[in-house]
Amino acid sequence: APYDGIDDNAYTNIMAVWVITHAIDALNLLPLPNRLDLMETLGLQSGELDHWDDVSRRMFVPFHDGVISQFEGYGDLADLDWDRLRSQYGNIQRLDRILEAEDDDVNRYKASKQADALMLLYLLSADELRELLARLGYRFTPEQVPEMVDYYLARTSHGSTLSGVVHTWVLARANRDRAMEFFTQALKSDVSDIQGGTTSEGIHLAAMAGTVDLMQRCFTGLETRSNRIILSPYWPESLGVLAIPIHYRGLHLH
Repeated sequence: APYDGIDDNAYTNIMAVWVITHAIDALNLLPLPNRLDLMETLGLQSGELDHWDDVSRRMFVPFHDGVISQFEGYGDLADLDWDRLRSQYGNIQRLDRILEAEDDDVNRYKASKQADALMLLYLLSADELRELLARLGYRFTPEQVPEMVDYYLARTSHGSTLSGVVHTWVLARANRDRAMEFFTQALKSDVSDIQGGTTSEGIHLAAMAGTVDLMQRCFTGLETRSNRIILSPYWPESLGVLAIPIHYRGLHLH
């Protein structure tokens, strides 16, 4: 490219649509007097809200080979010989440094340090993602979800401790054994200092919090939709028993 950076990152564009639609929904939940007061405070005009709605229906999302592209042009990048690199170097978490030492550049390849496009399936349910894409005029079938996971999983070096957290979540229902491998990796981030000395420079707090979240929400299947609380557990037997108190809209559950 004639410039640094990328165009139309899918995660950025889709989450922008999510933010816009939820902002509109939040306004519509308010009683009319409160809504008008808030709009006046924020300096919002009705025409601007119409523009928000228009943007939320016309945002571009790139695709290639039946999967959501990480960004526009991702599918045109070169394929990396992952097997050679793993065979030659073993640990390829610092893929950027490995390729730089070979007088190469990681930016030429379909390669990610951690989850990028798959963050969509970490933050959104498959149904939510399909609904957002449908709003934009894109068809995204249930069959494309595992295809997308497999595609990007094969092209990620997991150079960040957060990669284990995200991939645990997206694999939890479809591939329990692989999900537990990533979960264990995330747990060991600092306990075993798996990145070779980074723990002494500071613990990976986000990965720690992520593993707790995996226990509380991912493996329990806990989520809220509108005014409902949903539990759809797929709890790994190896984790034993979990008991947590839940406080939701005045209800106390255990």
